[in-house]
Amino acid sequence: MARRTRTRRLLGAVGITALATGAALLTAPPPKAAASAAAAVTVRPDPSYRQQEFQGWGTSLAWFANATGDYPEEIRQKLARLLFDDEGLALNIARYNIGGGNAPDVRDYLRPGGAVEGWWKAPEGTTRDDIDWWDPEDKADWNPDADATQRWWVDRIKNDIDHWETFSNSPPWFMTESGYVSGGFDASADQLRTGSVDDFAAYVAGATKRLEKAHGIKVDTVDPFNEPNTSYWSTRLGPDGQPVGGRQEGAHVGPGLQQKVIRALAPALKKSKTRAKISAMDETNPGIFAQNWNSYPADVRALVARMNVHTYGTGGRTTVRDLAKAAGKPLWMSEVEGDWGDGQDFEDMRPGLGLAQHIVDDLRELEPRAWVFWQPVEDYDNMKPGGESAKGGNWGSIQLPFSCTSKDTLATCPIRTNTKFDTARNFTHHIKPGDRLIKVDDTSSAAAVSRKGDGATVVHVNSATSARTVTVDLSKFGHISPQATVTPVVTSAEGKLERHDAIKVSGARATFTVPAQSVTSFVVEGVSGVARDGQRPADVTGLPRDPR
Repeated sequence: MARRTRTRRLLGAVGITALATGAALLTAPPPKAAASAAAAVTVRPDPSYRQQEFQGWGTSLAWFANATGDYPEEIRQKLARLLFDDEGLALNIARYNIGGGNAPDVRDYLRPGGAVEGWWKAPEGTTRDDIDWWDPEDKADWNPDADATQRWWVDRIKNDIDHWETFSNSPPWFMTESGYVSGGFDASADQLRTGSVDDFAAYVAGATKRLEKAHGIKVDTVDPFNEPNTSYWSTRLGPDGQPVGGRQEGAHVGPGLQQKVIRALAPALKKSKTRAKISAMDETNPGIFAQNWNSYPADVRALVARMNVHTYGTGGRTTVRDLAKAAGKPLWMSEVEGDWGDGQDFEDMRPGLGLAQHIVDDLRELEPRAWVFWQPVEDYDNMKPGGESAKGGNWGSIQLPFSCTSKDTLATCPIRTNTKFDTARNFTHHIKPGDRLIKVDDTSSAAAVSRKGDGATVVHVNSATSARTVTVDLSKFGHISPQATVTPVVTSAEGKLERHDAIKVSGARATFTVPAQSVTSFVVEGVSGVARDGQRPADVTGLPRDPR
């Protein structure tokens, strides 16, 4: 798809800083405090090993978009600026959730924002027992006005987005074995009815095409699954027969059934006249992804245009990296979030450090073409003490109540950012779409060369409780300009994205002492090319080369 010119509505740095200093789930432990005496480190980015163009940073729109799409204008506009404007997270990828939707006679029991409206339109009087009424060819069975709140966000951000993806957490209730979108009564049994595979494919393809047409966007890819080969998704009924267990949409779909869906989805997309391709399978971790992928026969793999994996589990990143390279397919890290702290806290650096190290590890080991948040916006009320846990939590980089009304203002429905918001910007502001990830020899750093090949960025995480001297060694580049510089941009408890004076490169090196518990983007200007083995980069500094 052609790259769009992004129309930006800039949020001033002063506004961002003021917010930043204000006050199915992974729970990751906080980063271990490193020894108080942080050893000096030399970081060597190596442009001889570089990836394809990085496509950018993104988010799914569920559930925050569903929860906030009808909020008062000042609240949702401020939130949109924090997420998509250049001084905010500067996201350029969006994943639209095609809701499944429970039957009309089922009371809402899902978490705030979790009940995403389906694109179907049931006849009056339809109940959960009615499962054979829907016909994808009958326009009367579609609701073209569905999901107004999430779709407000589609219109608001479409000039900021370079890549759209649609995805499904669950088929509609009438295509499931249990009759509910929160999962089966047996969480390990297939939830999609085998007789509904073609209908489900038609539903996902039809909703995608209707979204494109209604909003003037082009969807790149469709992923019909979300963490499908897991036992996460289950429904439990109370004494009155109403569901009480399961708080979000989800469906177990084993590898065999996944293959049937992919085979059905390819012709369904073609029939719907969308140019969107198939992505798969948004598995919860690289290990299960590899298990699923290795079960796919050649014809099914050929139908998958891009491989999507989550990193809620981190083992096996390099396995999935190698599977993607062997298949010659792009790979996305398409969802992750976490806590990395000890209760809801908007100033503690540990959540920001935890997220930053996770991003570094994903970029270094997985080598994805894009990195996508689950949702950087979370429900403040759910994250405060007594919500998800007794202590509360730090899910999301931005938190606001998902219970605000049309009468609220930014004063009564405040938007708060934590340190994850701050440290994420060290990546999203400096590793940009079109850059290329490159090899780096330090496990606390990630690096990329610029789109034009005349600069680079190294992002370094110092989780230690003391300052650390970091030397950026540029000897792997083929040319170093006599005017080459390295500019540190530092986020720590003392400040957010503080830009320090440029350091002149000397002897192919630049050294800077980063603060304790900090994330620093080293912005390198004036380097290009790749040094030949055993030879010094072509520079004219007149200084001797470091003998190491």
